[in-house]
Amino acid sequence: MTIVITDNDVKRLLSMEECIDAMRTAFADLSNGKAASLPRMRYSVDTEDPSKRYLANIQAGAVPSFGVACVRAGSRFMQFEEVDGVRRVLHNVGAKNWTIIILYELATAEPVAFIHETHIGEIRVGATTGVAVEKCARADAKTLGIFGSGNQAGPILEAVCSVRPIERVAVYSPTEENRRAFAERYGRQGLEVVAVDTTRDAVDGSDIVCCATNAATPVFDGDWLVPGQTVVSIVNSDVTGRRTETDETVFSRSARIVINDWDSVHANKQVELLEAIEDGRVKETDVHLLGDVITGRAPGRLSDDEIVYYKNNTGLGMQFAAAGAIVWQKMRDEDAPYVIPTEWLGSDTGN
Repeated sequence: MTIVITDNDVKRLLSMEECIDAMRTAFADLSNGKAASLPRMRYSVDTEDPSKRYLANIQAGAVPSFGVACVRAGSRFMQFEEVDGVRRVLHNVGAKNWTIIILYELATAEPVAFIHETHIGEIRVGATTGVAVEKCARADAKTLGIFGSGNQAGPILEAVCSVRPIERVAVYSPTEENRRAFAERYGRQGLEVVAVDTTRDAVDGSDIVCCATNAATPVFDGDWLVPGQTVVSIVNSDVTGRRTETDETVFSRSARIVINDWDSVHANKQVELLEAIEDGRVKETDVHLLGDVITGRAPGRLSDDEIVYYKNNTGLGMQFAAAGAIVWQKMRDEDAPYVIPTEWLGSDTGN
């Protein structure tokens, strides 16, 4: 039987620590030439509603260490808005996210699960950030600054706290109510979470600065950075539009830049990094793959005085495959409430 895995199933069965370990494995497989993960394909078209556009987001990949492959078939809307002079992109506009992840078993080539995308999409971004912070941030990093208070910010906070002894978090978002609600939600004993009123307050004194926003333009001034900080961003340009959370100075001041995938830089026209290389602000030899950092083929941080920039430059199908495999392996031994006869999903080849 083919299982339907809901967001609630993922929340129940996939911990942040498990997802972080899955991302370590997936990216190590990629570095070792075992995993496959193609650059994502996106396109957008106008709809009858002039206020929103249809966006397709398609990714595919396989992680042999987990015995699975997947296709993420993304289908959603996006809107643009301006808040305090900052252009922002809103995704998943509407009450439902219709994106589905199809998980295949490598041993049989059969579809073994259909997975809701919302929660697994958020946790794998956080978990991948956790792996990068583990490899790139100073070992004694205790303070975190976060830009953004939405669905991506929470998992990133949780992941960073899983790999570093974070004691204080400063969160900024342009809506005061949102940043204060975030601080109240995530503050706990041993972790002070403070809503700050300016962008500078999220950078000053933070060992790690994470951008988890829907911004299309830089959210802080790279001149504010000091030696030893680690910067993380999750927004990138692609064929559907130009977006960047960090300015040119962040690129030029970073001792090295760590990314998920080189092929995606070119295939998705991630111009902010390409332009930094072309105009000499960044040496291509100082840009390393996260998988190579994990396997020791490339350095993460070489000294406590470096500024290191982890540019989470793309989502990869193998991330969904690895995270999805953990949930599927747990649920196949359960009496899953939603199942589809697998034979319904295959056509007869006549052989």
